[in-house]
Amino acid sequence: MLLPPYVFENRRDRVKASLPDGAVAIVAAHAEVVRSRDSDYPFRQSSDFWYLTGFTEPDAVLILQHGVPDRLVVRPNDPAAEVWTGRRLGPERVRSRLGIPDAHPLNALDALMDEALANADRVEYPFDCIRSTRLAEAAFQRVRGQGRKRQLLSHRVDLGLTLHRHRQVKSPEEIDLMRKAGQISARGHLAAMRQVEPGMTEDQLASIVEHSFRMDGSPSVAYQTIVGGGENACILHYVDRSDRLRSGDLVLIDAGCEWGGYAGDITRTFPVNGQFSGAQRELYDIVLAAQTAALADVRPGLSIRAYHETAIRVLTQGLLDLKILTGTLADAIETKAYLPYYMHGTGHLLGLDVHDVGFYEDNGSPIALQPGMVVTVEPGLYISQHSDAPARYRGIGIRIEDDVVVTTTGHEVLSGDVPKDPDAIEVLMKDRC
Repeated sequence: MLLPPYVFENRRDRVKASLPDGAVAIVAAHAEVVRSRDSDYPFRQSSDFWYLTGFTEPDAVLILQHGVPDRLVVRPNDPAAEVWTGRRLGPERVRSRLGIPDAHPLNALDALMDEALANADRVEYPFDCIRSTRLAEAAFQRVRGQGRKRQLLSHRVDLGLTLHRHRQVKSPEEIDLMRKAGQISARGHLAAMRQVEPGMTEDQLASIVEHSFRMDGSPSVAYQTIVGGGENACILHYVDRSDRLRSGDLVLIDAGCEWGGYAGDITRTFPVNGQFSGAQRELYDIVLAAQTAALADVRPGLSIRAYHETAIRVLTQGLLDLKILTGTLADAIETKAYLPYYMHGTGHLLGLDVHDVGFYEDNGSPIALQPGMVVTVEPGLYISQHSDAPARYRGIGIRIEDDVVVTTTGHEVLSGDVPKDPDAIEVLMKDRC
């Protein structure tokens, strides 16, 4: 655990402060998921649960109430099971390791839930968490008396709304972890630029990136690594990775590590043979100009929508300049003529999840950026072979993405250790081993 227990305690206290008197909050950990027969998928804790506890084992449940010590229900120690699946913290060590004062084994869960609900008049849990929902509904069914049951059922509140407001603005401790995630992720991209060779598969290049993450201490990727060579870069979430990389093509890598539970998320696009062609450079320069302009709009008081609109203006003007689009800039933006070539947003929130929780709008108005928010800035252009663009541009996909924290005076790029200037990329790849 890279954060001290008091950080999680402060988070739980903030959640409890939002609860009215008589309310109970319930948050469940994820369960293990079977991959096939006796093989499980690698376990990854629920982000909301980790945010409040720092606990990384499955099946646990957190119960919060005013005037009652925070309660954590966990798997008991089981020496026979631990021989097969590894050590468990167990209730006895929860207090010393996590700083949670009251811990119980799983077989006490029903009794603890019933006790918590006995005098409660409101129950809050994350509605998007299946296990939290099932636990709450099972507890409602055990309540005696139809009137009492109806009362609890009609006073359910989505705790996720509160949690996600808290998670939207990162603390200094969180930003330090995300800065480290950006640095490790950047080194993975640098490794790919230095080691790529025509003829290797997209998956082999992905393995270079992920090997770098692991050797730097990251336990996991933050999401499935995207490596798309040539026209595969025009597929936004391309994960097949079975094609061979060809000299003369670009390759797009969208990859980030996880560090302390927090995600890095970087995209770079570069030539497989180390040299941009004329058409590739023309498109690349437009995307880089769009990102530079968008980054200038990442500051308190503006919004993700604002820098998205800035990127659209630059990209659309670039498409007009290259005769990929025709007409005026105003008409092209009004009719969204750019959509066949740029069909996604320019940024999203980043944190414990790569597309992190939080709010982008309030009653249709964009949420203003504030210090401590972490966002991505990721314009792109995707000119498929089936497009109406001039033939020299077809089959080229480009995206440039960085992780950015909003500061009091503007922003800090967390992923700047990997170059994106095309000249710098060519120099780096020329000097590779």
